[in-house]
Amino acid sequence: MPGTRLDPIDRRILAELQADGRMTNVELAKRVGISAPPCLRRVRTLEDAGYIKGYHAEVDARALGFEVKVFANVGLISQAEADLSAFESRCRAWPLVRECHMLNGEVDFL
Repeated sequence: MPGTRLDPIDRRILAELQADGRMTNVELAKRVGISAPPCLRRVRTLEDAGYIKGYHAEVDARALGFEVKVFANVGLISQAEADLSAFESRCRAWPLVRECHMLNGEVDFL
């Protein structure tokens, strides 16, 4: 499948799984209009080809105590690899940081 184009059924499978990754294969097959065995083969092929990277739970951030989202622009004095790695390590160790993105341009991290 890598290097090949996805057909409309593959795209429908991906869309349905993005909306509800917990549905059964039988339900997925009904939604995309094919029988269950070929649907399962297509899902496995999409997984093996890397189109589907995994299945995840959507958690309620507010219930976990994350009631406010803050976006902070961070500029480092040095962009040396050691300094960038140190900042990333610091972010990983800080439980209140949920995401950190390295950027190009005037701002180093968001």
